[in-house]
Amino acid sequence: MEASDLALLLSLDALLQESSVSGAARRVGLSTPAMSHALARVRERLGDELLVRSGRGMLLTPRAVELAPLVAQVVADARRVFEPQRPFVPSELARTFVVHASDYVLSVVGGAVDRLLREAAPGVSVQFVPNTPDDAALLRDQGSDLAVGIYGALPQEMRSRQLLTDRFVCVLRAGHPAAAEPLTLERYVALRHVQVAPRGQPGGYVDDVLREAGLSRAVARAVPYFLTALQLAAETDYVLTVSERIATRHAEALGLVVREAPLPLRPYALSLVWHPRVDGDAGHRFLRDVFVRASGEAAAERHEAPRTRLDPTDPTSGETRKRARRRPTRG
Repeated sequence: MEASDLALLLSLDALLQESSVSGAARRVGLSTPAMSHALARVRERLGDELLVRSGRGMLLTPRAVELAPLVAQVVADARRVFEPQRPFVPSELARTFVVHASDYVLSVVGGAVDRLLREAAPGVSVQFVPNTPDDAALLRDQGSDLAVGIYGALPQEMRSRQLLTDRFVCVLRAGHPAAAEPLTLERYVALRHVQVAPRGQPGGYVDDVLREAGLSRAVARAVPYFLTALQLAAETDYVLTVSERIATRHAEALGLVVREAPLPLRPYALSLVWHPRVDGDAGHRFLRDVFVRASGEAAAERHEAPRTRLDPTDPTSGETRKRARRRPTRG
C-alpha cells in the first residue's frame, strides 16, 4: 500500500456511502471535480467502475457493495486513533496487573492496597509474585507491571518512586533467655540467628556492618520470607534482625519481644519501579497512585537518610565503600 492509498480511503468511503460524486464531495469537503478525480484514481487502482450511471443517479457495482462495510470499518478505526481519550474512570477498569513484591510489602501495605482497589476499581485483579534478580527485565519485556523493593543499579530508563522507609530491630520469643536482659552487641553475636534472604542469597548488610567492626554472627537459618522468619524466632532461641514495621505488626500475636539492634544499622527505603512504556497508561498510573496512597496510610513515618540501593556504593550513604566485593545488602 502506498501513502496516497490512505488518502483515497476517505474519498472512497464517502463515495460508497453517498452513491454520488457531488454528495461525496460535500461529505468530505472537496470540490466536485476533485472528487471525480479521486473516483477515477480508485477505479484505476481497483479495476472496477464502483459507481455506474442509472437514470439520474448512480448505483454501486457488486464489488463496491462488497467493499463498503470493509472501507467504513477501516475509516472508523483510523478516526478513533486521533480521537481524544475518554476520561479515565477507575470503576470501569477491568484488568490484571502483575506486581513483584515481598511478603513484607503485602503485610505492611497489602491490606490498604486491597481496600483502595475494592473501593475504587473492583474490576482490577492483582497477581503478586516474588521479587527476583530479573525484576527490571520482566518489567521491560512486559512480563510484569510493577515492582516494589530495594534494588541495585537499575537500567537507566527505569522509573522509580520512593514508597516507604523502615529501620531494623531485633526480635526474640518472649521466653528467650536473652529477652530479660539488655541486648548488647556481645550477646547479639553470641546468639544463633535466623535471617531473611528474599532473593535466596544469605549474607548482606548486617554481616557487612559486623565485619567492619571485626565481628561475625552465626546464621542458623536463612529463609526467603519475613513471616516465616518471624515464626521461627517465635518458636526457637534464634534472634532475628528484621524490619520494624512488620515486627511490630506481628509481635503480639506471635509472642515476640522487640529490641533495639545493638549495632549501627541505617534505615532503608523501598521504591516503586516501572518501565517508561507505561508512563502514559491511565490504568497503570492509577495503580501506582494506589500504592503511594496505601503506603501513606500504612507507613507514613519517614526515616532520615535511608539507603535506597543494594549497591555497596549507595549514593545516599555519604560514605565511601571500599569493599567492591561485598555482597548485596539484605536485612
